[in-house]
Amino acid sequence: MKPAVKPQAENINKNRKASFEYSFLEKYVAGMQLTGPEIKSIRDKQTNISDAYCFFIDGELWVKNLHISNYTEASYNNLDPKRDRKLLLNKKELNKLSEKLKDKGLAIVPTKLFISESGYAKLEIALAKGKKIYDKREDIKGKDAKRNMDRAMKNKR
Repeated sequence: MKPAVKPQAENINKNRKASFEYSFLEKYVAGMQLTGPEIKSIRDKQTNISDAYCFFIDGELWVKNLHISNYTEASYNNLDPKRDRKLLLNKKELNKLSEKLKDKGLAIVPTKLFISESGYAKLEIALAKGKKIYDKREDIKGKDAKRNMDRAMKNKR
């Protein structure tokens, strides 16, 4: 008899552009209010979060431009792929984020979309500050140096 395997969190989509454009101050994991065909599309990895961003309406956090393609096997009840979706956080986290958003230059950006161990779609969001051009150059320089070091170590073997 095989032991029961605990399901792992499955990474669906990562926003690599956000880590280049922003420096992350704090990260949160939020649930999303979805319909049946949307979660099936997420499990089929038919998503794009590169243009998505978060905003507040009446004390609730929403994500805009999160593209979840229409599920092909669904009936007539497919919704707009880029519709606004409500994010689910507890009140303490929402209040903290809304207070910090009042600072100039801060934004809330989605960084990763994944399926949790319990089977729910989760969105990792980050409170972020935009990088200046010289910060981006420093990041590129650091990545190049690391790549060169890895090559040198690989060639020594």
